[in-house]
Amino acid sequence: MKKHNCRIGFNDGLLMVTGIPLMAFIIPIVFFNCRFSRPPFLTLDKYFATLLITTILWVGNRYIMIYSRKKFPLFDDVRKRIFYQSVWMLLFTVTSNVVLGQVFEKTFMDETLNATVTDKLIHSNSAAVFCTIMIIAVYESIFFNHQLRHFIEESENLKRESLSAQLNALRTQVNPHFLFNNLNTLSSLIPENPKHAVDFVQQLSKVYRHILEVKEEKSILLSKEMEVLEAYYFLLKTRFGNNIEVNIDIPCEKLDKKIVPLSLQILMENAIKHNIVSSSRPLKINIFTENGSLVMDNNLQMKHQVSESTGIGLDNIRNRYKLLSQKEVKVTETGSNFTVSIPLIEY
Repeated sequence: MKKHNCRIGFNDGLLMVTGIPLMAFIIPIVFFNCRFSRPPFLTLDKYFATLLITTILWVGNRYIMIYSRKKFPLFDDVRKRIFYQSVWMLLFTVTSNVVLGQVFEKTFMDETLNATVTDKLIHSNSAAVFCTIMIIAVYESIFFNHQLRHFIEESENLKRESLSAQLNALRTQVNPHFLFNNLNTLSSLIPENPKHAVDFVQQLSKVYRHILEVKEEKSILLSKEMEVLEAYYFLLKTRFGNNIEVNIDIPCEKLDKKIVPLSLQILMENAIKHNIVSSSRPLKINIFTENGSLVMDNNLQMKHQVSESTGIGLDNIRNRYKLLSQKEVKVTETGSNFTVSIPLIEY
């Protein structure tokens, strides 16, 4: 199948091949009262003259439509685009029709001798405007139907990715190893430091409550995500002590931006899962903002063997950002550092 123009929204080759000849046949009958059995007769020369005029008007208006959609690509500019293209299409249609009408006047109007120049112009331009209105109606209806289907598909994809994110978060957090490690940490805290144990349970509860609260959200405030990240870091700090260090440097004015839920938690879990965390080789994670993005950077000290992973964490974040933002998640790996840059969402 021939690739269609993205500004049209569909392959309009078949529409043009069938629509132009059909409209060239209908216009002389409807607007000029031409018939096969009585004068004014619908002859081949009149049909081909109408076919040529219709083709020029159709193709010209089609390119005006393409240019208008390129000039006003945003959905919020639909009204402005419709007005802009309608004005230019009307001017093009009337001007082209008057010029072409002069060329084909003898061929097409020879049997309407009683018609005045004004009558001829009215009939001719009425036919041309009708042709243009039909072109706009057909193209816009198919285009909007295509856009609606596209938006529905994006919405369904986003729902599936959100569900996948929830499952990924639950797999990386609620798993036997995670629970076993935290229960071991808690059991050692209770006799040694009961107050710290209470704080540990509160922060653990905060993390899980957050997972349940954001399961239906497409994006959340960065400030809210950072609060839960600090709770999650509290759990890790209690478990690993000085073997892990997280430095956060985010300006206050950036906290009202939004990000994909649980993305920072997933990235931090991945950093711990794939890197050595020990007293001799502490894991250092830096979180900061740069060029409209939130950046998480950690020193790279890969484990020779890592625990079983779902493998969808980072890909899941990438896919959800494709549906929410024009900007992409950037991943950079050097010999000593691993960096993930997440775009901040403005709305």
